[in-house]
Amino acid sequence: IAGVGPDDLRITQLMQRLADGTVQEVILATNPNLEGEATSTYLSRLLRSLEIRVTRLASGLPVGGDLEYADEVTLGRAFEGRRSV
Repeated sequence: IAGVGPDDLRITQLMQRLADGTVQEVILATNPNLEGEATSTYLSRLLRSLEIRVTRLASGLPVGGDLEYADEVTLGRAFEGRRSV
């Protein structure tokens, strides 16, 4: 099963929609895998020129997840996204 490729992103249309300056933030929601990371990095660099805030959905440990089965990347992201309680 093929995922989303570069042609599916419609970057030209996105840039046109963002060009008028009404959008203040773009929230990236990509899968937490190598392809998703590459896509997020590419888009954030591209959008940097428009001076729009670019954020990404948080990722980390799911509710009910067992720490024993969490990988290093997931634990690292959960650690970076921590907040006061």
